[in-house]
Amino acid sequence: MSVSRFAEIFPPDRLLCEPAHLSAYESDGLTAFHSRPLAVVVPETQAEVIAAVRLCRELRMPFVARGSGTSLSGGSLPVKGGIVITLNRLNRILRLDAAERIAVVEPGVVNTAVTDAARPFGLHYAPDPSSQTICTIGGNVAFNSGGAHCLKYGMTSNHVLGLKAVLGTGEVVEFGGASREQAGPDWTGLFVGNEGLFGIALEVTLQLLPRAECFHTVLAGYRTLEAAGDAVARVVSSGLLPGAMEIMDALAMEAAEAAVHAGYPRGCEAVLIVELEGPRERVEAERPALDALLAASGPAEVRVARDGAERMAIWKGRKSAFSAVGRLSPDFIVQDGVVPRQRLGEALRRIGEMGRAAGLRVANVFHAGDGNLHPLILYDGRVAGALERAEALAGEILRMCVAMGGSLTGEHGIGVEKREFMPEMFSPPEIAMMERLRAAFDPLGISNPGKMFPCAEAPALKQHGLHPLEEAGLLSRE
Repeated sequence: MSVSRFAEIFPPDRLLCEPAHLSAYESDGLTAFHSRPLAVVVPETQAEVIAAVRLCRELRMPFVARGSGTSLSGGSLPVKGGIVITLNRLNRILRLDAAERIAVVEPGVVNTAVTDAARPFGLHYAPDPSSQTICTIGGNVAFNSGGAHCLKYGMTSNHVLGLKAVLGTGEVVEFGGASREQAGPDWTGLFVGNEGLFGIALEVTLQLLPRAECFHTVLAGYRTLEAAGDAVARVVSSGLLPGAMEIMDALAMEAAEAAVHAGYPRGCEAVLIVELEGPRERVEAERPALDALLAASGPAEVRVARDGAERMAIWKGRKSAFSAVGRLSPDFIVQDGVVPRQRLGEALRRIGEMGRAAGLRVANVFHAGDGNLHPLILYDGRVAGALERAEALAGEILRMCVAMGGSLTGEHGIGVEKREFMPEMFSPPEIAMMERLRAAFDPLGISNPGKMFPCAEAPALKQHGLHPLEEAGLLSRE
């Protein structure tokens, strides 16, 4: 299909059609999947995004919105015969109100840029995914990103108060607002985590929080990964609510140490990072309880960060772990499943057993506080059958998570990677209900098609009558 009509909206330097230009957009963080789009458009204004979506609807051409391309589930993988709408140039913080503790941002704003802007006012934006220095708010909204501190502060959905978006129909909607008190259906919460199947966020109103007055960061080393997992269950069951609890195994520590020299303890099979934060009085009151719980969990070594520099070194190692694992293997798959916290130790033991049976190394890095596992399955794509064995192991891990009463995903989303596993967790009527919901926002199924659902066919077009959201008075036409 010709893309010449897009030249009516975008100048030549922002309508990319050459193979050399398109190759940069063929995959996202999940590089095992590749697809070349017909073209990439680079809007600089919300009006250009809206015009591009409306033209796609007119042409019945699929489109995929893309920020920094850090999705690890193939969520921003291009669609054959479609275009990519890249949002990096919509990167303005439109409003920051310290008194109301909100920031209104465009989708291309990088996660850490929000906190950088809020810092002079003693505020911060809480969700902190490992890729926060490059991932964008639009992508965080699409996949309901979490991060190390989601245990205490919640996911992206807990911090998005309102948004403006263009749906797959080309219609513009505004959900929520600046107030933390909303009446009626939570349309904002429904939109967050939709994986781009509803449309594209144009403006996002974020909640800002006061920065913690005091931190107490502890690094505990364990002889076994299972012991570290059991320590998490011990802390959670005590009633303490740390700001974060993270675990890294020996392979992940090896990689992080080589990359950033974090100073992790040698000879341990796992480290647990626990961080208390909040008012100084509360942190001081909780420290003895945490120290006693960790001592009772049988650690081989315990270190306490003495100052901000040591705290940052500990976290730098954890935040760099995903990319650092590239030092250990030419290729790896990052998986993302959830298990009940009380079964963390069991899950980690079983992942080790499955990895050994498959003849593959697995580095474990995960948000232990909410049971969100991130096993990194190492393989060499140059070896025949290696990718298939790695994908088979990833599937076994996901099935284990569901069987334990957990979830297929904690924050990376379903994308293309896990769509065939949806029936493992959801019944046919449940999946059909999700498809009907998607069709209410995008009847043609042109917004990021082929993602999430086992069947990639677009839902049927609504032929007559008002759009269901128009009936509810939630659509505006520009």
